[in-house]
Amino acid sequence: MDISILEEIAHILFEALIKERLVFVIGNGGSASTASHLACDLGKNTILDLKGEEKRFRVICPSDNVAMSTAYANDIGYDAIFEQPLKNFLQKKDILIAISASGNSLNVLNAVKYAKKKGAITIGFVGFSGGKLRQLCDYVMHFPENHYGRSEDAHLILSHMLREALLELKISKTEN
Repeated sequence: MDISILEEIAHILFEALIKERLVFVIGNGGSASTASHLACDLGKNTILDLKGEEKRFRVICPSDNVAMSTAYANDIGYDAIFEQPLKNFLQKKDILIAISASGNSLNVLNAVKYAKKKGAITIGFVGFSGGKLRQLCDYVMHFPENHYGRSEDAHLILSHMLREALLELKISKTEN
């Protein structure tokens, strides 16, 4: 894997933090768990104090809202469960982080396509060959492993590495 891409992603997220842009994190199954974990880490473990002004990520993990997800699945279709919440909030330059071992989950792909149409920055964490998601996202962390469990494990590790990179950026910015 090219870890320099993770550094780029950290800088993009750090700018989103400073400019108070919204960050969405999505995924299905085990990737939903990783998405939730990453959203928690971003929201809680990266609080920044710049010259007396506290900055926190504005982060949403749609799959954390079971009522909303199941309502969209029931009323519109499972393929819309991530795209629909984006329609409520997503603005140009906001961030969408899409996590998918296969890279081919239709609901994730639909959300990324919508985000790109709105001018958001799209980031993908993928396994296997990367699937369609690898081609759609602006920035991609690809763990080329043909096993769901190991791909999901790698994505969680990458999430923690991303958090650490953000903390390093935070330290360097507060020292200046």
